[in-house]
Amino acid sequence: MSTSFQQPQLRVDQVTKRYGEQRVVDRLSFELYPGECLGVIGPNGAGKTTTFRMCLGLSQPDQGSIEFFGMPMPQQALAIKARVGVVSQFDALDPDFNCAENLLVYGRYFGLRDALIRSRIPTLLEFAALSHKAQARPGELSGGMKRRLSLARALINDPQLLMLDEPTTGLDPQARHLMWERLLQLLGQGKSILLTTHFMDEAERLCDRLLVIDHGRKIAEGRPRELIQQHLEPDVVEVYGSNPLALAQGPLAAHAQRVEVSGETVFFYTQNAHALLAALESRLDLRTLHRPANLEDLFLKLTGRQIREGA
Repeated sequence: MSTSFQQPQLRVDQVTKRYGEQRVVDRLSFELYPGECLGVIGPNGAGKTTTFRMCLGLSQPDQGSIEFFGMPMPQQALAIKARVGVVSQFDALDPDFNCAENLLVYGRYFGLRDALIRSRIPTLLEFAALSHKAQARPGELSGGMKRRLSLARALINDPQLLMLDEPTTGLDPQARHLMWERLLQLLGQGKSILLTTHFMDEAERLCDRLLVIDHGRKIAEGRPRELIQQHLEPDVVEVYGSNPLALAQGPLAAHAQRVEVSGETVFFYTQNAHALLAALESRLDLRTLHRPANLEDLFLKLTGRQIREGA
């Protein structure tokens, strides 16, 4: 999608947020254009949730500015929120109301007339595949149903822009795929989406562009396939063996541009896997997988393989 002649619906400019001496977000800048999905990915503690909260006006940046539709946040928060839909990381559905009532009550927060809200509820429940659950309370719904209800609720004000914070966390594969299908429908309708996710397949499927952040800083930005081509060798051969360090340092490494070890797996990154695969044919003691480089490889190369604690 070309953004050359479009004005961004969201502009984050040189935003910094400190907690004590720590810079949680460090001079971060990005833009979201009409009709696109921008994915924000990074390890735990990278600053994704803090950035999300600042965009919602729940936390003030120490430096920099945030604008939606040309309006500053938080100075014009009410006008902005009338045009934005939000699905947070954790469901905030009212357990005392059924599905239809959750949509009705939430719509009233925007000052919408009851007649208008009620006219939208059947369509939104159908969109969320919850028409048959209109009278059910959230406690009676599965995890996937709750997430779809949260998405339907976020659409009650017919927003131009959606902010989704890890919308499919905790869902089984079927529920995730149904959620992806619904999000792609919204993009097809011209809505914009800012998405944080830990699922690289989700990012690759939904996102027009990706923003990779670590330690509060932007370390890469671009289209998924272009980022993969820019930062990675095209072929990956995974080799599973009982002595991975010996494999990584042995003669097989000569056939790869880069070698990494994780657990019992050795990752050989190469421009052309033919020579490596030929060398592996005689190693019947090893299991191998040959595949193209993907977003998970990109993520691990840019942010490292070590486990991070924190939010």
